[in-house]
Amino acid sequence: MIHSDVIRGHIDTIILKLLMEKDMYGYEIANEIKDRTKNKFNIKEATLYSVVGRLETRELIVSYTGEKTHGGKRRYYRVTSLGKAYYKEMIEEWKLLREIMRDMLGSDVE
Repeated sequence: MIHSDVIRGHIDTIILKLLMEKDMYGYEIANEIKDRTKNKFNIKEATLYSVVGRLETRELIVSYTGEKTHGGKRRYYRVTSLGKAYYKEMIEEWKLLREIMRDMLGSDVE
């Protein structure tokens, strides 16, 4: 399991990536992260809703109420065009970070 401090700066990018694939509601996002990381990272509910709130405030995502399902309506999130552009910037930043880490740590990270 990865320590949350290590991944904190990349949670926005992870959530934007998922929402670029399809609109999702909070629990679905959390489960998708858990599944794709093979349980190496589990996002806490409070963290998830803090992040989506921040992304929404920055207009990187928008939310809407979906159709009623088993027990109620769900709040879905969709990435905006601004969010897609921000995601691309973050991927370029990640590539640069990866390059820096390889330059600094060499074979220790291969």
